[in-house]
Amino acid sequence: MNAFWKTMAATAVAASALMGATVAQADGERYVLVSHAPDSDSWWNTIKNGLALAGEQMGVTVEYRNPPTGDLADMARIIEQAAASGPDGIITTLADPDVLSGPISAAVDAGIDVIIINSGTPEQAREVGALMYVGQPEYDAGYAAGLRAAGDGVGSFLCVNHYINSPSSTQRCQGFADGLGIDLGNQMIDSGQDPSEIQNRVMAYLNANPDTDAVLTLGPTSADPTILALEEMGLAGDIYFGTFDLGDNIVQAIRDGVIQWGIDQQPYLQAYLPVIVMANYHRFGVLPGNNINSGPGFVTADGLEMVEQFAGEYR
Repeated sequence: MNAFWKTMAATAVAASALMGATVAQADGERYVLVSHAPDSDSWWNTIKNGLALAGEQMGVTVEYRNPPTGDLADMARIIEQAAASGPDGIITTLADPDVLSGPISAAVDAGIDVIIINSGTPEQAREVGALMYVGQPEYDAGYAAGLRAAGDGVGSFLCVNHYINSPSSTQRCQGFADGLGIDLGNQMIDSGQDPSEIQNRVMAYLNANPDTDAVLTLGPTSADPTILALEEMGLAGDIYFGTFDLGDNIVQAIRDGVIQWGIDQQPYLQAYLPVIVMANYHRFGVLPGNNINSGPGFVTADGLEMVEQFAGEYR
C-alpha cells in the first residue's frame, strides 16, 4: 500500500461521519458542489466521499446539492441559489450547456470561482469562464472503448443509455460506434432509469436483434439491470459486455467474466481535486496550468484487488 492509500485509509474513519451529510462544516472557505444526479443514483456516493474528505483535509466547508429527480432545469435553479448564497467557489457538472451555461456564467460574473467536473468539456468550461475542467472526455473514452472492442472482434452493439437527456451520455455511445467504425443508428436505446424497465428493454432489444455482438452500459444504473437481463436470457458471459464506471455489482461481474471491462473515470478525484485546487488558489494564488483528465482507465479482471476493496466508496 503506497503513501496515498495509507493516508486515505487513515482518514476514512474520520471522514465517514461526514459522508452521510449534505454539508461538512469547517472554519475556512466554503465550496458548493452541484451535480445533475438524481437521488436514486448511488454512483455519486463516491463523489460525495471525495468532497467530504477534501473538505476535512483542507479545513473548508463543503456542500453537496443536486436535483432530486435529475431535472436539469431544477439543477439550473440550484446553481443560481448556490451562487446567491455567496460561496467562495462552485464545483458543478455541465450536463447540458444549453440549460446550465447561463447560471454558471452568471456565477462567474458575480465573482465566484467555478470548476467544471464530470460532464461537459474543457472547451465548454472555458466558454462559461470556469477556472478549469476535471473529468473524463466522454467522447474520447467511448472512442477508446470502441477501438478496444473492435480489436476483440465486435461489429455491432447495444448502448443502454439511462440518461439520454445528458449530451455526455450520448457522446459515450457515439464515440464507441466511431471507434468500431460503424454508424450508431438505432443501436442506442433510451432505457430510462427504472431497473425493471431497463432489464425489460435490454431483453426486448436483444430478442429483436439476436445477432448483436456486444452490450455497452453507461454506469451502474444501466449495468446492474443489464446483468440481470443477460442472466435471464442465458447470455451472461457469452455476449461481449463493457461498461462505463464501477460499482459493487459491476466489479463482481468483471470478476465472474460477465463484464469484460469497466471504464473508470475516477469520480473520487473529480470531487476531491477541485476542493484542493480551489483552496490553494484562494490561499496562495496557485492554479494548475492545464485541465485534469481523471479518466479513462480500463479495469479488467487482472487488476481488481484494490478496485474491489474501494468500489462504490472511492473507486
